Amino acid sequence: MTLIKSISGIRGTIGGRPDEGLTPIDIVKFTSAFGTWIKARNKNKAIKIVIGRDARISGEMVQHLVVGSLQGLGIDVVDLDYSTTPTVEVAVPMENAQAGIILTASHNPKQWNALKLLNEKGEFISETDGAEVLAIAEQSAFNYAEVDDLGVYNQSSAYLEKHIEAILSLPLVDVNAIKSKNFKVAIDCVNSTGGIFIPVLLKALGVKNIIELYCNPNGDFPHNPEPLPENLTEIATQIKEQGADVGFVVDPDVDRLAIVCENGEMFGEEYTLVAVADYILKNTKGNTVSNLSSTRALRDVTEKNGGEYFAAAVGEVNVVNKMKEVKAVIGGEGNGGVIYPDAHYGRDALVGIALFLSHLAKSEEKNCSALRASYPNYYISKNKIELTPQIDVDAILVQMEEKYRNEDVSTIDGVKINFASEWVHLRKSNTEPIIRIYSESQSKEKADELANRIIEEIKELI
Repeated sequence: MTLIKSISGIRGTIGGRPDEGLTPIDIVKFTSAFGTWIKARNKNKAIKIVIGRDARISGEMVQHLVVGSLQGLGIDVVDLDYSTTPTVEVAVPMENAQAGIILTASHNPKQWNALKLLNEKGEFISETDGAEVLAIAEQSAFNYAEVDDLGVYNQSSAYLEKHIEAILSLPLVDVNAIKSKNFKVAIDCVNSTGGIFIPVLLKALGVKNIIELYCNPNGDFPHNPEPLPENLTEIATQIKEQGADVGFVVDPDVDRLAIVCENGEMFGEEYTLVAVADYILKNTKGNTVSNLSSTRALRDVTEKNGGEYFAAAVGEVNVVNKMKEVKAVIGGEGNGGVIYPDAHYGRDALVGIALFLSHLAKSEEKNCSALRASYPNYYISKNKIELTPQIDVDAILVQMEEKYRNEDVSTIDGVKINFASEWVHLRKSNTEPIIRIYSESQSKEKADELANRIIEEIKELI
Protein backbone atom coordinates (compact mmCIF):
# COMPACT_ATOMS: atom_id res chain seq x y z
CA MET A 1 0.00 0.00 0.00
CA THR A 2 1.13 3.55 -0.71
CA LEU A 3 -0.03 6.96 0.51
CA ILE A 4 1.68 10.14 -0.67
CA LYS A 5 0.74 13.46 0.89
CA SER A 6 2.05 16.46 -0.98
CA ILE A 7 1.40 20.15 -1.47
CA SER A 8 -0.60 19.38 -4.63
CA GLY A 9 -2.98 16.85 -3.05
CA ILE A 10 -3.09 13.32 -1.75
CA ARG A 11 -2.66 10.14 -3.77
CA GLY A 12 -2.22 6.49 -3.08
CA THR A 13 -3.30 2.93 -3.67
CA ILE A 14 -6.79 1.97 -2.55
CA GLY A 15 -7.04 -0.15 0.60
CA GLY A 16 -4.86 -1.08 3.54
CA ARG A 17 -4.56 0.59 6.90
CA PRO A 18 -5.22 4.30 7.51
CA ASP A 19 -2.20 6.49 6.78
CA GLU A 20 -0.60 3.65 4.84
CA GLY A 21 -2.94 3.49 1.80
CA LEU A 22 -5.67 5.69 0.37
CA THR A 23 -8.41 4.55 2.75
CA PRO A 24 -11.86 6.09 3.40
CA ILE A 25 -10.49 7.63 6.59
CA ASP A 26 -7.65 9.34 4.71
CA ILE A 27 -10.02 10.61 2.03
CA VAL A 28 -12.41 12.10 4.62
CA LYS A 29 -9.54 13.60 6.60
CA PHE A 30 -7.87 15.26 3.62
CA THR A 31 -11.13 16.50 2.09
CA SER A 32 -12.11 17.95 5.46
CA ALA A 33 -8.74 19.73 5.69
CA PHE A 34 -9.15 21.27 2.25
CA GLY A 35 -12.75 22.31 2.94
CA THR A 36 -11.71 23.84 6.28
CA TRP A 37 -8.93 25.78 4.56
CA ILE A 38 -11.34 27.08 1.90
CA LYS A 39 -13.80 28.19 4.58
CA ALA A 40 -11.04 30.07 6.41
CA ARG A 41 -10.20 31.94 3.19
CA ASN A 42 -13.84 32.88 2.64
CA LYS A 43 -15.13 33.82 6.09
CA ASN A 44 -18.86 34.53 6.39
CA LYS A 45 -19.47 33.50 2.78
CA ALA A 46 -21.47 30.61 1.37
CA ILE A 47 -18.94 28.12 -0.03
CA LYS A 48 -19.32 26.11 -3.22
CA ILE A 49 -16.84 23.49 -4.45
CA VAL A 50 -16.95 21.78 -7.86
CA ILE A 51 -15.89 18.13 -8.07
CA GLY A 52 -15.46 15.71 -10.95
CA ARG A 53 -13.80 12.35 -11.49
CA ASP A 54 -12.23 10.08 -14.05
CA ALA A 55 -13.65 6.60 -14.63
CA ARG A 56 -11.35 4.51 -12.46
CA ILE A 57 -13.03 1.74 -10.46
CA SER A 58 -12.60 3.40 -7.05
CA GLY A 59 -14.01 6.71 -8.30
CA GLU A 60 -17.58 6.23 -7.08
CA MET A 61 -16.44 5.29 -3.58
CA VAL A 62 -14.08 8.27 -3.36
CA GLN A 63 -16.78 10.55 -4.81
CA HIS A 64 -19.29 9.64 -2.06
CA LEU A 65 -16.71 10.23 0.68
CA VAL A 66 -15.64 13.60 -0.71
CA VAL A 67 -19.22 14.80 -1.20
CA GLY A 68 -20.27 13.74 2.30
CA SER A 69 -17.24 15.35 3.91
CA LEU A 70 -17.82 18.67 2.15
CA GLN A 71 -21.53 18.69 2.98
CA GLY A 72 -20.63 17.86 6.57
CA LEU A 73 -18.57 21.05 6.67
CA GLY A 74 -21.55 23.07 5.42
CA ILE A 75 -20.13 23.39 1.90
CA ASP A 76 -22.34 23.20 -1.20
CA VAL A 77 -21.17 20.73 -3.86
CA VAL A 78 -21.57 20.84 -7.64
CA ASP A 79 -20.77 17.32 -8.84
CA LEU A 80 -19.83 16.91 -12.51
CA ASP A 81 -19.52 13.14 -11.99
CA TYR A 82 -17.63 11.67 -15.00
CA SER A 83 -15.48 14.54 -16.17
CA THR A 84 -11.93 15.54 -17.08
CA THR A 85 -9.34 17.53 -15.19
CA PRO A 86 -9.53 20.49 -17.63
CA THR A 87 -13.35 20.42 -17.55
CA VAL A 88 -13.38 20.82 -13.76
CA GLU A 89 -10.83 23.61 -14.13
CA VAL A 90 -13.14 25.39 -16.58
CA ALA A 91 -16.23 24.79 -14.42
CA VAL A 92 -14.89 26.33 -11.18
CA PRO A 93 -14.90 29.98 -12.39
CA MET A 94 -18.03 29.41 -14.49
CA GLU A 95 -19.82 28.31 -11.31
CA ASN A 96 -18.34 31.20 -9.29
CA ALA A 97 -17.12 28.47 -6.93
CA GLN A 98 -14.44 28.93 -4.32
CA ALA A 99 -12.55 25.76 -5.20
CA GLY A 100 -12.50 22.47 -7.07
CA ILE A 101 -11.44 18.89 -6.40
CA ILE A 102 -10.59 16.43 -9.17
CA LEU A 103 -10.76 12.76 -8.24
CA THR A 104 -8.10 11.20 -10.43
CA ALA A 105 -4.70 9.58 -10.21
CA SER A 106 -3.84 10.81 -13.72
CA HIS A 107 -1.64 8.27 -15.54
CA ASN A 108 -1.26 5.89 -12.58
CA PRO A 109 -2.64 2.31 -12.81
CA LYS A 110 -6.16 1.40 -11.71
CA GLN A 111 -5.30 0.66 -8.05
CA TRP A 112 -4.41 4.32 -7.55
CA ASN A 113 -6.64 7.31 -6.92
CA ALA A 114 -6.04 10.87 -5.78
CA LEU A 115 -7.50 14.27 -4.97
CA LYS A 116 -6.19 17.21 -7.00
CA LEU A 117 -6.95 20.60 -5.47
CA LEU A 118 -7.97 23.77 -7.33
CA ASN A 119 -8.37 27.37 -6.17
CA GLU A 120 -11.19 29.76 -7.13
CA LYS A 121 -9.56 30.36 -10.55
CA GLY A 122 -9.70 26.67 -11.39
CA GLU A 123 -5.91 26.46 -11.10
CA PHE A 124 -3.83 24.18 -8.89
CA ILE A 125 -3.18 25.56 -5.42
CA SER A 126 0.29 26.90 -4.62
CA GLU A 127 3.03 25.26 -2.59
CA THR A 128 2.28 27.54 0.36
CA ASP A 129 -1.44 26.78 0.18
CA GLY A 130 -0.79 23.05 -0.01
CA ALA A 131 1.41 23.17 3.06
CA GLU A 132 -1.40 24.87 4.99
CA VAL A 133 -3.87 22.17 3.95
CA LEU A 134 -1.46 19.44 5.05
CA ALA A 135 -1.02 21.12 8.44
CA ILE A 136 -4.80 21.23 8.99
CA ALA A 137 -5.03 17.53 8.06
CA GLU A 138 -2.24 16.57 10.47
CA GLN A 139 -3.96 18.41 13.33
CA SER A 140 -7.46 17.19 12.39
CA ALA A 141 -8.51 20.80 12.92
CA PHE A 142 -12.03 20.41 11.53
CA ASN A 143 -15.33 21.76 12.81
CA TYR A 144 -18.33 20.18 11.13
CA ALA A 145 -21.67 21.89 10.59
CA GLU A 146 -24.84 21.25 12.57
CA VAL A 147 -27.80 19.63 10.86
CA ASP A 148 -29.50 22.81 9.66
CA ASP A 149 -26.27 24.06 8.11
CA LEU A 150 -25.23 21.04 6.03
CA GLY A 151 -24.13 21.74 2.47
CA VAL A 152 -26.42 21.30 -0.55
CA TYR A 153 -25.58 18.72 -3.22
CA ASN A 154 -26.25 19.30 -6.92
CA GLN A 155 -25.24 17.34 -9.98
CA SER A 156 -24.48 19.02 -13.30
CA SER A 157 -24.12 17.37 -16.70
CA ALA A 158 -23.81 20.69 -18.53
CA TYR A 159 -20.06 21.08 -18.59
CA LEU A 160 -19.19 18.65 -21.35
CA GLU A 161 -21.12 20.93 -23.70
CA LYS A 162 -19.91 24.14 -22.03
CA HIS A 163 -16.26 23.08 -22.23
CA ILE A 164 -16.54 22.11 -25.90
CA GLU A 165 -18.42 25.33 -26.72
CA ALA A 166 -15.59 27.29 -25.10
CA ILE A 167 -13.06 25.42 -27.25
CA LEU A 168 -15.02 26.00 -30.46
CA SER A 169 -15.19 29.73 -29.66
CA LEU A 170 -11.39 30.05 -29.66
CA PRO A 171 -10.43 32.14 -32.73
CA LEU A 172 -7.58 29.77 -33.71
CA VAL A 173 -9.79 26.68 -33.68
CA ASP A 174 -10.77 26.52 -37.37
CA VAL A 175 -13.73 24.17 -37.70
CA ASN A 176 -14.19 24.89 -41.40
CA ALA A 177 -10.57 24.02 -42.20
CA ILE A 178 -10.80 20.78 -40.21
CA LYS A 179 -14.11 19.83 -41.81
CA SER A 180 -12.76 20.46 -45.32
CA LYS A 181 -9.96 17.92 -44.81
CA ASN A 182 -12.36 15.09 -43.96
CA PHE A 183 -9.84 13.59 -41.54
CA LYS A 184 -10.09 10.00 -40.35
CA VAL A 185 -9.06 10.10 -36.69
CA ALA A 186 -8.22 7.22 -34.35
CA ILE A 187 -8.51 7.66 -30.58
CA ASP A 188 -7.48 5.59 -27.55
CA CYS A 189 -9.16 6.82 -24.37
CA VAL A 190 -8.00 3.97 -22.09
CA ASN A 191 -11.61 3.26 -20.96
CA SER A 192 -11.84 6.50 -19.01
CA THR A 193 -13.68 9.78 -19.45
CA GLY A 194 -11.87 10.74 -22.64
CA GLY A 195 -14.15 8.14 -24.22
CA ILE A 196 -17.10 10.39 -23.37
CA PHE A 197 -15.59 13.77 -24.23
CA ILE A 198 -13.30 13.26 -27.21
CA PRO A 199 -15.82 11.74 -29.67
CA VAL A 200 -18.21 14.62 -28.93
CA LEU A 201 -15.41 17.15 -29.47
CA LEU A 202 -14.30 15.56 -32.74
CA LYS A 203 -17.84 15.53 -34.11
CA ALA A 204 -18.25 19.19 -33.13
CA LEU A 205 -15.03 19.90 -35.06
CA GLY A 206 -16.51 18.28 -38.17
CA VAL A 207 -14.69 14.94 -37.96
CA LYS A 208 -17.10 12.28 -39.22
CA ASN A 209 -14.84 9.23 -39.39
CA ILE A 210 -13.64 8.24 -35.92
CA ILE A 211 -11.95 4.96 -35.00
CA GLU A 212 -12.66 4.44 -31.31
CA LEU A 213 -10.41 2.30 -29.13
CA TYR A 214 -11.23 1.81 -25.46
CA CYS A 215 -13.89 4.49 -25.14
CA ASN A 216 -16.07 2.63 -22.60
CA PRO A 217 -15.61 4.55 -19.31
CA ASN A 218 -15.54 1.51 -17.03
CA GLY A 219 -12.12 2.14 -15.48
CA ASP A 220 -10.73 -1.17 -16.73
CA PHE A 221 -7.55 0.17 -18.32
CA PRO A 222 -6.59 -2.16 -21.21
CA HIS A 223 -2.93 -1.20 -21.01
CA ASN A 224 -0.69 0.98 -18.89
CA PRO A 225 -2.62 4.28 -18.96
CA GLU A 226 0.42 6.52 -19.33
CA PRO A 227 0.49 7.61 -23.00
CA LEU A 228 4.06 6.52 -23.73
CA PRO A 229 5.16 4.86 -27.01
CA GLU A 230 5.48 1.38 -25.50
CA ASN A 231 1.81 1.54 -24.46
CA LEU A 232 0.46 2.70 -27.83
CA THR A 233 1.21 -0.23 -30.11
CA GLU A 234 -2.44 -1.16 -30.73
CA ILE A 235 -3.56 2.27 -31.94
CA ALA A 236 -0.46 2.50 -34.13
CA THR A 237 -1.46 -0.78 -35.82
CA GLN A 238 -5.07 0.33 -36.26
CA ILE A 239 -4.00 3.63 -37.81
CA LYS A 240 -1.96 1.85 -40.47
CA GLU A 241 -4.54 -0.88 -41.14
CA GLN A 242 -7.51 1.49 -41.37
CA GLY A 243 -5.77 4.39 -43.10
CA ALA A 244 -6.28 7.03 -40.40
CA ASP A 245 -4.73 10.46 -40.84
CA VAL A 246 -3.81 10.86 -37.18
CA GLY A 247 -4.32 9.24 -33.78
CA PHE A 248 -4.86 10.84 -30.37
CA VAL A 249 -4.21 9.14 -27.03
CA VAL A 250 -5.01 10.65 -23.63
CA ASP A 251 -4.44 9.65 -20.02
CA PRO A 252 -7.42 8.83 -17.75
CA ASP A 253 -8.11 12.47 -16.76
CA VAL A 254 -7.50 13.93 -20.24
CA ASP A 255 -4.83 16.52 -19.48
CA ARG A 256 -2.01 14.83 -21.44
CA LEU A 257 -2.09 14.33 -25.20
CA ALA A 258 0.01 11.96 -27.29
CA ILE A 259 -0.20 11.96 -31.09
CA VAL A 260 0.41 9.10 -33.53
CA CYS A 261 1.13 9.80 -37.21
CA GLU A 262 -0.57 8.24 -40.23
CA ASN A 263 2.33 5.78 -40.63
CA GLY A 264 2.00 4.50 -37.06
CA GLU A 265 5.06 6.42 -35.88
CA MET A 266 4.90 8.41 -32.66
CA PHE A 267 4.72 12.18 -33.07
CA GLY A 268 6.39 12.31 -29.65
CA GLU A 269 4.83 13.55 -26.43
CA GLU A 270 7.47 16.27 -26.23
CA TYR A 271 6.36 17.50 -29.64
CA THR A 272 2.64 17.85 -28.87
CA LEU A 273 3.38 21.22 -27.26
CA VAL A 274 5.96 22.12 -29.92
CA ALA A 275 3.47 21.67 -32.78
CA VAL A 276 0.61 23.48 -31.04
CA ALA A 277 2.97 26.31 -30.04
CA ASP A 278 4.18 26.62 -33.63
CA TYR A 279 0.57 27.06 -34.78
CA ILE A 280 -0.20 29.62 -32.07
CA LEU A 281 2.99 31.59 -32.71
CA LYS A 282 2.36 31.73 -36.44
CA ASN A 283 -0.87 33.55 -35.63
CA THR A 284 -0.09 35.32 -32.32
CA LYS A 285 3.27 36.91 -31.56
CA GLY A 286 4.46 36.28 -28.04
CA ASN A 287 6.47 34.24 -25.57
CA THR A 288 6.41 30.58 -24.54
CA VAL A 289 7.17 28.62 -21.38
CA SER A 290 7.88 24.98 -20.58
CA ASN A 291 9.58 23.28 -17.67
CA LEU A 292 13.32 22.72 -17.50
CA SER A 293 13.02 19.04 -18.43
CA SER A 294 11.16 19.68 -21.69
CA THR A 295 12.62 19.63 -25.19
CA ARG A 296 14.73 22.46 -26.58
CA ALA A 297 12.63 22.28 -29.75
CA LEU A 298 10.09 24.65 -28.16
CA ARG A 299 12.78 27.29 -27.76
CA ASP A 300 13.84 26.81 -31.40
CA VAL A 301 10.27 27.14 -32.69
CA THR A 302 9.62 30.16 -30.46
CA GLU A 303 12.69 32.05 -31.61
CA LYS A 304 12.00 31.17 -35.25
CA ASN A 305 8.59 32.82 -34.87
CA GLY A 306 10.02 35.93 -33.22
CA GLY A 307 9.16 35.15 -29.60
CA GLU A 308 11.17 34.55 -26.45
CA TYR A 309 11.31 31.24 -24.61
CA PHE A 310 11.39 30.96 -20.81
CA ALA A 311 11.95 27.90 -18.59
CA ALA A 312 10.13 27.16 -15.34
CA ALA A 313 10.69 24.71 -12.52
CA VAL A 314 9.08 21.30 -13.03
CA GLY A 315 5.41 21.22 -12.03
CA GLU A 316 2.30 22.62 -13.69
CA VAL A 317 1.77 25.35 -11.09
CA ASN A 318 5.34 26.60 -11.71
CA VAL A 319 4.81 26.68 -15.47
CA VAL A 320 1.53 28.60 -15.05
CA ASN A 321 3.14 31.16 -12.73
CA LYS A 322 5.97 31.73 -15.19
CA MET A 323 3.51 32.04 -18.09
CA LYS A 324 1.64 34.77 -16.25
CA GLU A 325 4.88 36.53 -15.35
CA VAL A 326 6.17 36.70 -18.96
CA LYS A 327 2.72 36.96 -20.57
CA ALA A 328 3.25 33.77 -22.57
CA VAL A 329 0.73 33.04 -25.34
CA ILE A 330 1.29 29.28 -25.06
CA GLY A 331 3.11 26.95 -22.69
CA GLY A 332 3.03 23.60 -21.00
CA GLU A 333 5.09 20.52 -20.29
CA GLY A 334 6.86 17.95 -22.40
CA ASN A 335 4.55 15.17 -21.21
CA GLY A 336 1.92 16.20 -23.76
CA GLY A 337 0.55 18.97 -21.55
CA VAL A 338 -0.71 21.98 -23.52
CA ILE A 339 -1.61 25.14 -21.56
CA TYR A 340 -3.35 27.77 -23.71
CA PRO A 341 -4.22 30.90 -21.69
CA ASP A 342 -6.96 31.97 -24.11
CA ALA A 343 -8.81 28.85 -22.93
CA HIS A 344 -7.64 28.56 -19.30
CA TYR A 345 -4.46 28.08 -17.27
CA GLY A 346 -4.38 24.30 -17.14
CA ARG A 347 -3.17 21.37 -19.25
CA ASP A 348 -5.99 20.47 -21.61
CA ALA A 349 -5.85 17.62 -24.12
CA LEU A 350 -9.20 18.68 -25.61
CA VAL A 351 -7.85 22.14 -26.43
CA GLY A 352 -4.69 20.45 -27.72
CA ILE A 353 -6.66 18.24 -30.12
CA ALA A 354 -8.66 21.17 -31.51
CA LEU A 355 -5.58 23.33 -32.06
CA PHE A 356 -3.49 20.49 -33.50
CA LEU A 357 -6.19 19.52 -36.01
CA SER A 358 -6.51 23.18 -37.02
CA HIS A 359 -2.74 23.29 -37.51
CA LEU A 360 -2.67 20.04 -39.50
CA ALA A 361 -5.60 21.15 -41.66
CA LYS A 362 -3.95 24.46 -42.57
CA SER A 363 -0.36 23.24 -42.78
CA GLU A 364 1.53 23.13 -46.06
CA GLU A 365 2.89 19.72 -45.02
CA LYS A 366 1.11 16.84 -46.74
CA ASN A 367 0.47 14.72 -43.62
CA CYS A 368 1.12 14.31 -39.92
CA SER A 369 4.54 12.66 -40.26
CA ALA A 370 5.71 15.42 -42.63
CA LEU A 371 4.58 18.01 -40.08
CA ARG A 372 6.60 16.23 -37.40
CA ALA A 373 9.63 16.11 -39.69
CA SER A 374 9.47 19.89 -40.09
CA TYR A 375 10.57 20.40 -36.46
CA PRO A 376 14.09 20.18 -35.00
CA ASN A 377 14.84 16.64 -33.92
CA TYR A 378 15.96 16.05 -30.35
CA TYR A 379 16.05 12.98 -28.13
CA ILE A 380 15.66 12.88 -24.35
CA SER A 381 17.30 10.24 -22.17
CA LYS A 382 15.77 9.75 -18.71
CA ASN A 383 17.92 8.18 -16.00
CA LYS A 384 18.43 8.23 -12.25
CA ILE A 385 21.18 7.46 -9.80
CA GLU A 386 20.28 5.96 -6.43
CA LEU A 387 22.27 7.12 -3.43
CA THR A 388 22.54 6.00 0.16
CA PRO A 389 20.44 8.04 2.65
CA GLN A 390 23.49 9.57 4.35
CA ILE A 391 24.76 11.21 1.15
CA ASP A 392 24.11 14.97 0.92
CA VAL A 393 22.34 15.28 -2.43
CA ASP A 394 22.23 19.08 -2.25
CA ALA A 395 26.00 19.22 -1.80
CA ILE A 396 26.50 17.05 -4.89
CA LEU A 397 24.32 19.35 -6.97
CA VAL A 398 26.29 22.37 -5.75
CA GLN A 399 29.53 20.66 -6.78
CA MET A 400 28.12 19.88 -10.25
CA GLU A 401 27.06 23.52 -10.59
CA GLU A 402 30.58 24.62 -9.70
CA LYS A 403 32.16 22.09 -12.07
CA TYR A 404 30.22 23.55 -15.00
CA ARG A 405 30.28 27.20 -13.92
CA ASN A 406 31.64 28.26 -17.33
CA GLU A 407 28.54 26.85 -19.09
CA ASP A 408 25.00 28.23 -19.11
CA VAL A 409 23.71 26.85 -15.80
CA SER A 410 20.22 27.25 -14.29
CA THR A 411 19.52 26.47 -10.63
CA ILE A 412 15.81 27.35 -10.39
CA ASP A 413 15.03 23.63 -10.07
CA GLY A 414 18.02 21.44 -9.33
CA VAL A 415 20.88 22.06 -11.77
CA LYS A 416 20.41 22.34 -15.53
CA ILE A 417 23.52 22.64 -17.69
CA ASN A 418 22.92 24.03 -21.18
CA PHE A 419 25.57 23.20 -23.76
CA ALA A 420 25.66 24.42 -27.36
CA SER A 421 23.42 21.70 -28.79
CA GLU A 422 22.39 19.62 -25.78
CA TRP A 423 21.54 19.86 -22.08
CA VAL A 424 21.39 17.82 -18.89
CA HIS A 425 19.05 18.44 -15.95
CA LEU A 426 19.78 17.09 -12.46
CA ARG A 427 16.93 17.06 -9.90
CA LYS A 428 16.74 15.42 -6.51
CA SER A 429 13.72 13.43 -5.42
CA ASN A 430 11.73 14.90 -2.52
CA THR A 431 10.93 11.46 -1.12
CA GLU A 432 14.04 9.30 -1.58
CA PRO A 433 17.83 9.64 -2.06
CA ILE A 434 17.74 9.77 -5.85
CA ILE A 435 19.07 12.21 -8.44
CA ARG A 436 17.02 12.21 -11.63
CA ILE A 437 19.15 12.84 -14.70
CA TYR A 438 17.44 14.00 -17.89
CA SER A 439 19.58 14.75 -20.91
CA GLU A 440 18.73 15.86 -24.44
CA SER A 441 20.78 15.83 -27.62
CA GLN A 442 20.39 15.44 -31.37
CA SER A 443 20.47 11.64 -31.26
CA LYS A 444 19.55 8.98 -28.74
CA GLU A 445 23.15 7.82 -28.59
CA LYS A 446 24.44 11.31 -27.80
CA ALA A 447 21.75 11.87 -25.15
CA ASP A 448 22.62 8.55 -23.47
CA GLU A 449 26.32 9.34 -23.73
CA LEU A 450 25.83 12.72 -22.02
CA ALA A 451 23.76 11.16 -19.23
CA ASN A 452 26.31 8.40 -18.64
CA ARG A 453 29.13 10.93 -18.49
CA ILE A 454 27.30 12.97 -15.85
CA ILE A 455 26.46 9.83 -13.86
CA GLU A 456 30.15 8.87 -13.77
CA GLU A 457 31.09 12.38 -12.65
CA ILE A 458 28.56 12.20 -9.80
CA LYS A 459 29.95 8.80 -8.75
CA GLU A 460 33.43 10.33 -8.65
CA LEU A 461 32.17 13.08 -6.35
CA ILE A 462 30.60 10.51 -4.03
